[in-house]
Amino acid sequence: MTRTLVIVGHGMTGHRLAARVRELDTGDHWHIVVLAEEPDPAYDRVALSGYLAGRTRQSLRLSGAEFLQDDRTDLHLGCPVAAVDRTARKVMTAYQGAISYDALVLATGSRPFVPPVPGHELANCFVYRTFGDLDALRAAARPGAPGVVVGGGLLGLEAANALRLLGMRPHVIETAPHVMPAQLDAGAARVLHRGAEDLGLRLHCDTAVGSLDGDSSGRVRAVTLKDGAVLDAALVVFAAGIRPRDELAPGSGLQRAERGGFLVDAYCRTADPRVWAVGECAAVEGRCYGLVAPGHRMAESVARQLTGLPAEPFDGSDTSTALKLLDVHVATFGSTSDTDPTLELVFAEGTSRYAKVFLDPDGSRLRGGILAGDTGARTTLSAFVGRRPPADLEQLLLPPRAANA
Repeated sequence: MTRTLVIVGHGMTGHRLAARVRELDTGDHWHIVVLAEEPDPAYDRVALSGYLAGRTRQSLRLSGAEFLQDDRTDLHLGCPVAAVDRTARKVMTAYQGAISYDALVLATGSRPFVPPVPGHELANCFVYRTFGDLDALRAAARPGAPGVVVGGGLLGLEAANALRLLGMRPHVIETAPHVMPAQLDAGAARVLHRGAEDLGLRLHCDTAVGSLDGDSSGRVRAVTLKDGAVLDAALVVFAAGIRPRDELAPGSGLQRAERGGFLVDAYCRTADPRVWAVGECAAVEGRCYGLVAPGHRMAESVARQLTGLPAEPFDGSDTSTALKLLDVHVATFGSTSDTDPTLELVFAEGTSRYAKVFLDPDGSRLRGGILAGDTGARTTLSAFVGRRPPADLEQLLLPPRAANA
């Protein structure tokens, strides 16, 4: 008998879950209903800045014709969910009425955090999350004018580079002592800092926004920092982190973690055996993960559970990532946590390239590392995680440069 799987959210994780269930459900036991809040099918949010650089919405789309036309899947766009009735096993939508489910997966993602500083509601203040956000940002951009990005993490630097590509002069405000504090240490951040400055970005670290100041028309005109500096601003982009979209929890009786997010176990299960949560809205054993790769691992685990296949519990210890940001390659691999006793080795060449590795205290096992600049490949180094480090570790981390480099 065919059962109904309802997925609330069609972001990158929700789409990965739906696609994997379709692939693994060879007996056609599930009919999948996907409820998308946005008017567009799932798209590559990681590559969203490419939209400002000329890529089309279609080119960023994750769902092809096969997915959109599959009669085993119903995708409802622009259809937010208002409530969940777990007793009746129904979700109440804004426009499609009530939809019954046999299994429910919450993939509602996250929302941008806007610090409640004075003036945050002024015109020409934006977030950086959706196609609509970027359309509004592009319409407001003025070549040659200054723009301020609040937040020096991964998303903030992406937003600042987008302003640069739009011809603006970007400033970045970061409360931590260096940019990308969640992924990089101070040494790696210095390499990225140099790359940012070479491109014309102005970074203001170890400070915060005190207020946004408006003109007589209600538009932002300047940003006052807590250290007293005043930055002219034709627009402001808030990229100061995200918060899990867990608004459905109170009305449905689902438990939230202390810092937000649907509380789930290592298999992404809530206390209700018919309800799971995956991606940025899921607090796995109390912790939320704001990266795509962990969301995909959660989706894989849940897809296997739903189709009766052996599933691995989600292990959040590996938050490996790799990207080219501001013309600088940065990457992490394995575990980069220094909360447990570790042996740390650093290899660097000025501010052009940097590598740090974490090993067991006796040096017998490689745990992970941080890379910035022209270093060795993350994939090569990842192969040694959990094993004795190779004798040529330094050469793998900082390989000889090409003669014309």
